Amino acid sequence: MSASPFDHPFLTGLLGDVEIAARFSADADIAAMVRFEIALARAEAAEGVIGSDSVDAIERGLSNFEPDMSALRDGVARDGVVIPALVKAMRQTVETPHGEKVHFGATSQDAIDTSLALRLGDVLAVMETRLRDVVATLQSLEATQGSAEVMAHTRMQAAIPVTAARKIASWRLPLERHLERLEGVRHGIRVLSFAGAAGTLEKLGDKGPAVRARLAEELGLRDVDHPRHSERDGQAALASWLSLVTGSLGKIGQDIALMAQNEVGEVKLAGGGGSSAMPHKQNPVGAEVLVTLARFNATLLAGMHQSLVHENERSGAAWTLEWMLLPQMSVAAGASLRTAAALLDGLQFQARGTR
Repeated sequence: MSASPFDHPFLTGLLGDVEIAARFSADADIAAMVRFEIALARAEAAEGVIGSDSVDAIERGLSNFEPDMSALRDGVARDGVVIPALVKAMRQTVETPHGEKVHFGATSQDAIDTSLALRLGDVLAVMETRLRDVVATLQSLEATQGSAEVMAHTRMQAAIPVTAARKIASWRLPLERHLERLEGVRHGIRVLSFAGAAGTLEKLGDKGPAVRARLAEELGLRDVDHPRHSERDGQAALASWLSLVTGSLGKIGQDIALMAQNEVGEVKLAGGGGSSAMPHKQNPVGAEVLVTLARFNATLLAGMHQSLVHENERSGAAWTLEWMLLPQMSVAAGASLRTAAALLDGLQFQARGTR
């Protein structure tokens, strides 16, 4: 049993997304933080902050690093973040005296936020591919079945007949606009976090900016000259985008569920859910899931906007709230895109004479 449907033994079949969820696993998070620490050592060695022998030792020590998860759990319970316990374990793995150079000049939030930026880059790449595929499916549906006649409804009442192309366009065009917005969202997320304890890189002296630039290049992230530890507008913009995507897909699901009703019969689903009591039914499960996930992300979006409120230079409370919400919103959006693709594949508009 699980408290979340996104990692539940069987509810994941309906609401989960294995590919997206994998980016938020503990293993993926630790791997990204190890990548950060190795890249940091390389950047600092290139600028003469640490010796090249320390870099070699750090790379050897962390190449197959596997921390004790129970020790990390105890560390988080004590410290509120994983980095003190994780860095301690890393330093013990790296041969003396080079272990003390692990994480030099960085702070916990640098490693955690950079790990998130790296993993969210992968998440957005997956979502972009899926979103483009859904748009392409709708374009094909519009081209092949757009001439079918359906009834337009305003305020849930029959209005006038229109072509299916009109309805399909109302599904497709918002998704195309979300694709246009995506680059701006990615720009705000793919940012290196490296600023030290209070955003000044004080331990690196005048070499701080150069180390930061090298680190950003090594990780393929954007170098910014002002710390963003307490500036979470990029994460909030991502959450808004995720909710826009699931909301637009939810509108598709709602329309299809209504059009598939027996007494309406304007579309035929390629597949559907059965009933334990009424075997004659074909329930519009996929369409309903799109509506559910749209409402779920719309609800969590308010929480992500609450996480914008960081007191001073860092907030444990607001930051922790972000950890709770953003992964769930991402998995929900991934599941929504996956479900929409399956729902639209084989969707048939019914000619009036065949209803």
